[in-house]
Amino acid sequence: MKIMIADGSAVVRAIIEQNLKQYADIQIIASVSNCNKIVDSARNQMPDAVITGTDLTDESENIALKKLSQEMQIPLIVMADSKALDSVSNFPSRLQAHAEVIPKPGVKEFNDDFFSNLVDKLKSIETRSSLSGSRQEGGKKEYKLLCIGASTGGPTAVSEVLAALGNNFPLPILYTQHIEIGADKNMAKWFSSVCPNLRIKLAENGEVAKPGTVYMAPADRHLIVDCEGPHGLPILKLSDEEPERFLRPAVNKLFRSAATIYQSNTLAVLLTGMGADGADGCKVICERGGWTIVEDKSTCAVFGMPAAAIELGGAREVLPRGSIPKRILELTHK
Repeated sequence: MKIMIADGSAVVRAIIEQNLKQYADIQIIASVSNCNKIVDSARNQMPDAVITGTDLTDESENIALKKLSQEMQIPLIVMADSKALDSVSNFPSRLQAHAEVIPKPGVKEFNDDFFSNLVDKLKSIETRSSLSGSRQEGGKKEYKLLCIGASTGGPTAVSEVLAALGNNFPLPILYTQHIEIGADKNMAKWFSSVCPNLRIKLAENGEVAKPGTVYMAPADRHLIVDCEGPHGLPILKLSDEEPERFLRPAVNKLFRSAATIYQSNTLAVLLTGMGADGADGCKVICERGGWTIVEDKSTCAVFGMPAAAIELGGAREVLPRGSIPKRILELTHK
């Protein structure tokens, strides 16, 4: 079990680390002075839990805790002193994710009983994570398709992700990009030139989507998963339905249709873009048991669509662009 520790006292951090090292199944992968220093490394190392004795009255610390718990769905064990406990009785509910608040002992009160209780809580977290729809569960699915949505800054972002997926990608890739009428054919050609590892084409109505091929929504037409075809492959539909929030194609249309047909076997990535398209689709995918990866603000050209998905609770993971291809390959067992 991978654990990160955050506490303003180097002495407290050392005590916790030394005592937890006695347990063979617990690995301390980071020990830092505050949760702000944990956020970036947590996105890459994906700890099973964070133990923190942070100052709960510090707003920046609370924002960091919210990112860890709500956006990245990392369980927290928060050690709070008696004064802080009085003011944070609703702490777990405010984070909208699993978080346990326990009394923080004085330096001389970190005894065997405290660590026995702490380890029990860590084991309980591990058990619940294995039984629930936690973020670790994402790697245990057999995904049938990968859906990608983007808008402003999307072509560059998507090309970087696609190029890093390597050859022989095992899933069909369905891609909706907000694009002007008349620009779609040239964009598909450009993608083919910068991502030679994949076949990239404009989607056609009624065709079967095959692994290793990217099917891009044509301009002014919604790309929808119509049904599951032979060998579990998606059969595509191009729709002239009304624009959604003035957008056609709309990312929401693609994401919701994939979730309707493939349920928990849906994998989706929402990248940079203005507005909120894709947020509701991400939420539906999560509700059906699928997995969503949303681009982190640090690499977005415009942090509109990803931010909306996070706010709506549709982000299983929030990762910088450079980490997304590796995570996709992990999830698809490639």
